Amino acid sequence: MNAQDRKAAKDRNAGDLIGDGRVVAVLERAAWGVNPLLDLASSDPLGIKARTFLPNAEDRSLVEKSLDGAAWLLDLAEVPGTAAWVRASDERRARWWLTRLGLLNTIVVAFPGVLGPLAKRLPLQDLLGFANQTLVLVAVARELGVTDRSAQVDMLAAVLCKRSTDARTLLAQERAGEPSDESAAGWRPLAMLGGLWRTARTLRAIPDELHKRPQPSRPYQVLGHVPFLGAVADYLGERGALFDAAVQGRRWIDGHTVRTAVEHTGALGATTV
Repeated sequence: MNAQDRKAAKDRNAGDLIGDGRVVAVLERAAWGVNPLLDLASSDPLGIKARTFLPNAEDRSLVEKSLDGAAWLLDLAEVPGTAAWVRASDERRARWWLTRLGLLNTIVVAFPGVLGPLAKRLPLQDLLGFANQTLVLVAVARELGVTDRSAQVDMLAAVLCKRSTDARTLLAQERAGEPSDESAAGWRPLAMLGGLWRTARTLRAIPDELHKRPQPSRPYQVLGHVPFLGAVADYLGERGALFDAAVQGRRWIDGHTVRTAVEHTGALGATTV
């Protein structure tokens, strides 16, 4: 970012209650927590996924048959860490995160809709929707080659906050220590849903940005005020908003050259995605 760009950013932020630096710092903390969570999806603590890479033994016990059956189901669903996942293209993996993880989390995002207009008085749904889109955007970006955290933050800022940022420069200027260990996650069932809540807690620091994310279309927003029916309308609306966010994220990736830092060496490799 040159001197002219920095001045323009400063002038733009003069009337901005939060500013690019604060938004980037919060999004960086969110991305810091999301990345290891996504790595966790490929873990195999029970050794079931490993069975998808091996032929079934002819002489198997009932327990082994059950484990092989579980492995077959995971492989059929192309869960990260299975043989089917390894064979899948980057595009197919990116779509997996959108259609499996994203739509599962959308159930949680839409749940407040059962309260009808009462839920609309609270920022909970926008907060969860923003967190869900953050999770999916980072997951999709990783599969498409965007693994540098600063680039991920710039993409999140562009898609979710409608801001053009230079996260690498802003973080170097305004970083206030590393994120706490609170964001780290160990293996456990439903870890992704737990990650959604942790991400939402992080994003509470930028409440004025939440409404800028891709939103459900107007008809779904209106139906969302109806008690109970609102949950269904909110799910369909948030589903559409999530796909919209993914499309915008892909456009951002297609239009940028992302520099990926190699840890511990200081070397940089340029990757156009």
